[in-house]
Amino acid sequence: MRHGQRIAVVIPALNEAQAIGHVLEALPDWLDHVVVADNGSADRTAKIAADKGATVVREPRRGYGSACLAGVAGVPQPVDILVFLDADFSDRPEQMNRLVDPIIDGRADLVIGARQPPAEGETGTTLQQRLGNALACFLIARIWRHRYTDLGPFRAVRRSSYDALEMADRDYGWTIEMQIKALEGGLRVLEVPVCCRPRIGTSKISGTVTGVVRAGTKILSVIAVFSFRRQFGMRKTRAPSRQTPGRLRNRHSQG
Repeated sequence: MRHGQRIAVVIPALNEAQAIGHVLEALPDWLDHVVVADNGSADRTAKIAADKGATVVREPRRGYGSACLAGVAGVPQPVDILVFLDADFSDRPEQMNRLVDPIIDGRADLVIGARQPPAEGETGTTLQQRLGNALACFLIARIWRHRYTDLGPFRAVRRSSYDALEMADRDYGWTIEMQIKALEGGLRVLEVPVCCRPRIGTSKISGTVTGVVRAGTKILSVIAVFSFRRQFGMRKTRAPSRQTPGRLRNRHSQG
């Protein structure tokens, strides 16, 4: 618990036996629940996570979104804040306070970790990731008039706000679905800088041409679908209720 708020972290993982132990050991001790969503790993990811004390939820249906949805379903109730963190050790779990504190303080409902290079001349993201992020953020700015700088997976969201978003994507479109729905649902969205380092192992997405093409296509398709709904008045995102703490009244932070 941190400042009276119950906090759970969800870690989607697929064949991350080399990294998952490092991630779990670096987590802050104020977390109430640690859930690793094993997405059908063929290595020792699940066993290592369990040995480190994490709750392991198994989701055999492949897909980043599938793992995140299963992980949230496996979080014990009640929880005030959900944090999402990748299992490859590219982000720094010890910086989690940067994400949760604005929510605890009532300044935000969704906080995105905007990835920063770890050192001059070095970067933790690939060229493909940077170009894809830039294009997606440009399109969101043009359509929804909000300037994101990243689609980073390291993020925190108020649990009641997460429930209002009614997340559905089971693949690579999960992060951008959340960010678009947050804007349409009137959440206060904030980006904070987080350090990023080269991941341990090979990425299933940016590490292959097929993965890059599939991820890019899915992200663009999600933008296209939500843009179509917006244009023709078919928005389905449920706005937070009046009881939701710190809800936004039609204001978004502008980066």
